Amino acid sequence: MIITGMAHFESVAQKKLVEWYHKNKPEAQIDLGNVFVVWSCKTLQNYKCLASTTISGDGIYAEYTYNGDKQELYEDVYGKITNTCHTEE
Repeated sequence: MIITGMAHFESVAQKKLVEWYHKNKPEAQIDLGNVFVVWSCKTLQNYKCLASTTISGDGIYAEYTYNGDKQELYEDVYGKITNTCHTEE
């Protein structure tokens, strides 16, 4: 896989997140219109982005890293475990 720029990388990451949903959560109705990039950057030959979806309440987000030296894309998918408010130390 050869990434040709930030827009291409973000597009690939969004497609991969849709693929992950279709494989791991087939009950979820999702397409590219439900996926958005929260943050992305390029450092030297490497790219990284965080992506999430508009699916309410699932708490899933994904981190994609492209290693330009090896031309490999890595995917880490996370789910929200807790959401706690702390008002004291």
